Amino acid sequence: MTRRDASWLRFASAALGVAIFLVSWALLHEGFYARDQIVDTPIYERYGEAMTDGRVPYRDFPVEYPPAALPVFLLPALGDQSSDEYRRRFEGLMAGLGVASVLLVAFLSSSLWAPLFVGAAPLLLGSVYLSRFDLWPAALTLVALALLVAGRSRFALGALGLAAAAKLYPAVLAPIAVTHVWRTRGRREALVAAGLFVGVAAAIVLPFAVVSPGGVWDGFWRQADRPLQIESLGAGLLLAAHHLFGLGLMMDSSHGSQNLAGGGADAMAAISTLLQAAVVVAVWILYARGPATRERLLLACAAALCAFVAFGKVLSPQFLIWLVPLVPLVWGRRGLVASGLLAAALVATQLWFPYRYWELALEFDEPASWLVLVRNVVLVGLTLLLVAAARPGRAHTS
Repeated sequence: MTRRDASWLRFASAALGVAIFLVSWALLHEGFYARDQIVDTPIYERYGEAMTDGRVPYRDFPVEYPPAALPVFLLPALGDQSSDEYRRRFEGLMAGLGVASVLLVAFLSSSLWAPLFVGAAPLLLGSVYLSRFDLWPAALTLVALALLVAGRSRFALGALGLAAAAKLYPAVLAPIAVTHVWRTRGRREALVAAGLFVGVAAAIVLPFAVVSPGGVWDGFWRQADRPLQIESLGAGLLLAAHHLFGLGLMMDSSHGSQNLAGGGADAMAAISTLLQAAVVVAVWILYARGPATRERLLLACAAALCAFVAFGKVLSPQFLIWLVPLVPLVWGRRGLVASGLLAAALVATQLWFPYRYWELALEFDEPASWLVLVRNVVLVGLTLLLVAAARPGRAHTS
């Protein structure tokens, strides 16, 4: 195959991926996808309207997200509009970011099927795609990776700092990115790039912290101090013990989610956090010990983020949106297997969210409880697959 033929195939794959994404997005508004939705857009609309009224975030009203998330709440609120119009504008913004994500995956991936997977993912996961802003940090993370593999390390770490200032999870990838720059461009360039990551994030957060240090601190602490969410791996294990052995459980609504309360849940939350940190750090070390190739970089990023999601004490359905563009970037047959596992996790989530979520949260519904555990076990399997592949000498090198 000539280089020209390969370029045309990549272009066709990207175009087909975009078409699949747009069809998937449209279908999310039809049939069973449109029923029983649990949406966050009213919260975003309140934030946007408050800002258009001249109120300052964190100082004049509480915000539970980092400052770089604010633009996607504000833009749909500009001008006179109803709640329905806000929702349509927000969905249009997210759809545009989804298209950008497909194109960025097409640029980053060596596999023609990767953009198609990202395009079809909304149908696999369901309506949660429409009413969460997670496509914004996901797209920024892809921009950072695209710049990194293109050799623009300073811009890459700056973009990653922006992504982390929109939703904290991209910070998990920063040590891998800095290590990659150190190995490929030298220590000085790595230190400059790391400084840009910190500097960009600080430049976005600090002005709000100066105006309202307590408000910004409360927003960040609210995320760090969250209890064991009912959809997490730890909660899934406790729910299984409840149904098998009659373990007593209590539900508590706080921090914007439904959680398990009590000593056992608190202990499980602590164990989850320690395990999450241990596996993520293990991925950082494994990447640092091996060659700094493009394939290992993308594999390590996918492995670290999967570990962060799978073992966390909080695992909301929208967290899977973070994984959708990264897992298909894993090279070769291993990437196909990993994407298959992710697809299974997406579908398993849709089988109970949103349709049986309140039965799960309020009644510890048994079918939903087992579906939660199955989904989380699949994510653990996906994580272990990628971590094992990240060992030096195991991943494809170029």
